[in-house]
Amino acid sequence: MGLMEKIAEDMKGAMKSGDKLRLETLRMVRAQLLEKRVERRPSGSITPEDEVAVLVAASKKRKEAIEIYRSYGKDEMAKQEERELEIIREYMPKELSSQEIEDFVKKTIQELGATSSKDFGKVMPAVMKELKGKADGNLVQETVRKLLG
Repeated sequence: MGLMEKIAEDMKGAMKSGDKLRLETLRMVRAQLLEKRVERRPSGSITPEDEVAVLVAASKKRKEAIEIYRSYGKDEMAKQEERELEIIREYMPKELSSQEIEDFVKKTIQELGATSSKDFGKVMPAVMKELKGKADGNLVQETVRKLLG
């Protein structure tokens, strides 16, 4: 079952149970996926990488909104964004642990022959290409900087 089909099924479940927040969040994600499909015309098909990119973008928007609401003392709105973020995360690939990220970065550094912080621009894109949607970009960046010295 593809992501669109899973979201459609979960939307039906949310309608039946009366979970409005879940329903609205899933509708928003579905609309963004359909938008991506329209972008990909004439084929109209989106890859799993496209699906992950949509979910990552939606997740990032929620994280930014949470920070902004908290900075202005609007905790109730921040909590709603957090609940939406939790719903979106259910559909994202499993996030890697910091140890798994560090292991992958070490392997990539060895493969590329990187030796110093000057090689950051070479290592970071290679790592993010593989870990996009599976790891927080800030954590990856921090790990690459630490390992390159």
